[in-house]
Amino acid sequence: GPKVTYVPPPPPDDEQAIFARYQTGMNFDKYDENVVEVSGLDPPAALMSFADTNICHTLAVNITKAGYSKPTPVQKYSIPIILAGRDLMACAQTGSGKTAAFLVPVVAQMMRDGVTASSFKEQQEPECIITAPTRELVNQIFLEARKFVYGTCIRPVVIYGGTQTDYSIRQVKQGCNILCATPGRLLDIIGRGKIGLHNVKYLVLDEADRMLDMGFGADMKKLMSFPDMPQKDKRQTLMFSATFPEEVQRLAGEFLKTDFLFVVVGHVGGACSDVQQNILQVSQYFKRDKLIEILHSIGNERTLVFVDTKKKADFIACFLCQENIPATSIHGDREQREREIALRDFRSGKCSVLVATSVAARGLDIESVQHVINFDLPSTIEEYVHRIGRTGRCGNTGKAVGFFDNNSDGHLAQPLIKVLSDAQQEVPVWLTEVAFE
Repeated sequence: GPKVTYVPPPPPDDEQAIFARYQTGMNFDKYDENVVEVSGLDPPAALMSFADTNICHTLAVNITKAGYSKPTPVQKYSIPIILAGRDLMACAQTGSGKTAAFLVPVVAQMMRDGVTASSFKEQQEPECIITAPTRELVNQIFLEARKFVYGTCIRPVVIYGGTQTDYSIRQVKQGCNILCATPGRLLDIIGRGKIGLHNVKYLVLDEADRMLDMGFGADMKKLMSFPDMPQKDKRQTLMFSATFPEEVQRLAGEFLKTDFLFVVVGHVGGACSDVQQNILQVSQYFKRDKLIEILHSIGNERTLVFVDTKKKADFIACFLCQENIPATSIHGDREQREREIALRDFRSGKCSVLVATSVAARGLDIESVQHVINFDLPSTIEEYVHRIGRTGRCGNTGKAVGFFDNNSDGHLAQPLIKVLSDAQQEVPVWLTEVAFE
């Protein structure tokens, strides 16, 4: 395609903007009711408060400024495990604080080891590499990392596709201790000799099941097999996700030390119980009418609508605008500048509806998304759990509606029943009948 010239605007640098966050909801304390299982040999004791860790003063201050008052279950168990130098696979529901669960201990150890600022040079040697499946998500992790390293010499950098390669190289060259990157751009920059791997002490795979499956599995294997990438017994490997199908758990084992620990908060792959789920029987031909009906009934509330193709995302967004419902779309064929504008318009409330493909299904943290509508249900139950997890985050409540078409969604009936009942949601009688058929 044409040469990419897009250079993203720099993130705001004042303290207030760096520590901007949104409010936890009334159900935040309910997280503690989740049963946590840790499998593996002699795990360290869980952490009861951030004050219990032996971390330096600057990081403790940053944790408070970032609004983290008490650790969520995934943080209570993951932070001590990572601080103890163990490898980890962690599964916890969407919106329950997994990003801080790996950033806090990694930054704490870097500070403890006296990581020095990496000055401008042709090849940078980051101590930590964090990789995730989408551009929007790695950028979000980077913005979160800026909070914890504030006032220290540790420099986080983010690089992702859809932006000018030279821009990514310039960002890296200025110094890089923590590199947040999408797999494609990461491999490209390593291939150009701008990143050396022999200093990597921490390798983090966020949305790890997606990083190890069909989508990015080959890229991850390639990353691990670079000659200067420390072998798994010489680095700490951390994997986080809200879903971990069993076959992916087996794959993950290849990349982790044999004594790794597996933390599960609640059920593996369980949906967040703060999301009220409703599955409606709607055939293909009536979906648009049903969508309009629902959007009119909820007014201006922020709503994310998921569809199965890029073309359909643009078509439905256009259709909604004609119906006087301000909507925009985000998908893999839109230029990066357009994707960022769409997200900005949605976050600011300029557009109350964002129509998206699965590119927006994972990890994205957008304040006060009250509704998720699955106009088209995804092909896997894991994807469904991630999509509806864009609402009901951080102890807030949300609603999710799914349009179930008997002709195309039959395969999801049984797993949907399990997800609904595990999250104490009502299972429609007709869905049970479809599952038995």
